[in-house]
Amino acid sequence: MVGLGVMGANLCRNLLEHGFRVDAFDSDSAKGEAIAAESRAGFRHRADLDALLAGLEPPRCLLLMVPAGAAVDESLAGLATRLSPGDIIVDLGNSHYRDSERRLAAAAAHDIRFVGCGISGGARGARHGPALMPGGDASAWPLLRDLLESIAARYDGEPCVSWIGPGGAGHFVKTVHNGIEYADMQLIAETWQLARAALGLEHDAIGRLFEAWNRGPLESYLVQITAIILQTREADGGYLVDRIVDRAGQKGTGAWSSLASFDYAVPATLLAESVYARMLSARKDQRLRVAAQYPARQLETGAATTAGTLEQALYAAKILAYAQGFELLQQASREHGWGLKPAVIAAGWRAGCVIRGALLRPAMAALAEDPDRHLVEAGVFRDALAAADGALREVVRLGVERGISLPAFGAAITYLDAIRSESLPASLIQAQRDFFGAHGFERSDGDAGVLHHYDWPDENSGR
Repeated sequence: MVGLGVMGANLCRNLLEHGFRVDAFDSDSAKGEAIAAESRAGFRHRADLDALLAGLEPPRCLLLMVPAGAAVDESLAGLATRLSPGDIIVDLGNSHYRDSERRLAAAAAHDIRFVGCGISGGARGARHGPALMPGGDASAWPLLRDLLESIAARYDGEPCVSWIGPGGAGHFVKTVHNGIEYADMQLIAETWQLARAALGLEHDAIGRLFEAWNRGPLESYLVQITAIILQTREADGGYLVDRIVDRAGQKGTGAWSSLASFDYAVPATLLAESVYARMLSARKDQRLRVAAQYPARQLETGAATTAGTLEQALYAAKILAYAQGFELLQQASREHGWGLKPAVIAAGWRAGCVIRGALLRPAMAALAEDPDRHLVEAGVFRDALAAADGALREVVRLGVERGISLPAFGAAITYLDAIRSESLPASLIQAQRDFFGAHGFERSDGDAGVLHHYDWPDENSGR
C-alpha cells in the first residue's frame, strides 16, 4: 500500500481484517506508525519504497492511494525503475480516465500491469466494504480478483466488484457514478427546499418524510443520510443544517462526467445542471450582492402541494438522471470498444457506493435484457415517468412562481419533454445554419442523410 491517508489507512485495515499481509509506505511515517500501534497482525510499515518492494514476492501488487493528478505520476515515476516485469500497480484514486489510459501505456512499455480502479463509498466504504470498478490490463484481474472481492461491499452475498474493461474504463465508470451522484444530491436538496417553502415543514418533519420515503422506491443511501442530517440538532437545540454555509464543494469528477457528455454527444442535462448548481452556490458573495439589488419575493407556505407530489417528482427525476448516466456509459463504450456491461455495472453499485439504492435493481434487470436500452424505454420506468408527469410539472411550477431555483428538476422535465417529442424546433436552427454557413439540411420529404442547400434571399434585400 502506497499512501496512508484516511482512505488508504481504512483500506489497509480492511485488507488486514480479511487476512491479507500488508506492507505499507507513506512519506509521513506517523501514518504508518499509527496503524502499527493498533497491533494489527500482518502489517509492516516500511521506511521507503526500496524496503517496501524488497519485502514482497513477485509478482508484486502495489495499491496506490495517493491524491489524483501529479502525485500519481510522481509515484509511478518512482516505482517504474524499481519494478519487475509482471508486477501490478493499482491506482485507486479519483483519476481522470484519460490519465489512466496514458499510464497504462507507459506501464506496458516496462511490462508492468497497470489497473485504474474506481472506488466509491468514502472513508467508511474503504473501511467496511467499498464498491470497486477495476479496469486496464486484463491480465492483472485473475491475480487481483480474490483480493478485491474479499474487501468489497456485498449485496445478497455478491461482491460489488467486477472487471469493467480495458483502457481507462474503470475510472470512466467511476466518473459517471459521480456525475449521477451530483444529480441525485442536487435533486434531494431541491426537494428539501420545496418541502420547506411549499409545505411549510420544519427540518425534523422533512427528515421524517425522507425516512418514510426510504422504505419505498426512493430507498437509497443518500435519502437515508438526508433523513439523519435534517434531524440533527446541536447542544442548544438548533438544527445543524441551518448553520452550514450554503456553498457546496466539488473535486472535479462531477464536472468530468459533464465534459465527457460533450465529448460523446450525450445530453446529460441533469448531470451538468447539478455541477453548475454547485458553481453558483460557491459564489456566495456575488449572490448576496445581486440579492440586495432585487426585491425579495414573499414566499407563501401551506399545502400548495403534497408530500406525495414531491416524492413522485423526486423518483421520476432520479430515473432520468440515472438514464442519462447509463446512456453516457453506453456511448463511451461504443466509441472506445470497451465492451462495458451496464447491468454488471448497475449490480456493482447496489452496495458500498454513494448512489446505492432500490432504483438500481430494476435498472439492472432492464439492462440485462438489453444492454443498449435507454432506461426511459424500460417498462417499469416508462410507467413511473408517465405517472409522475403531473408531479414534475407541479414541482417546477412551484419553483417558478415562488422564485425558488430548481435547476435539476427543471432539467428533468425539459429533458423528458424533449426526448419524447416527435418534433423539436431544431429545423429552424438548421435553416439558420444553412443561411449563414451553407451547412445544408435534410428534407423531411427527401431521402434520409442527403443534405440540401437553399439559395436564401440576401438579408439586406428587404424581404
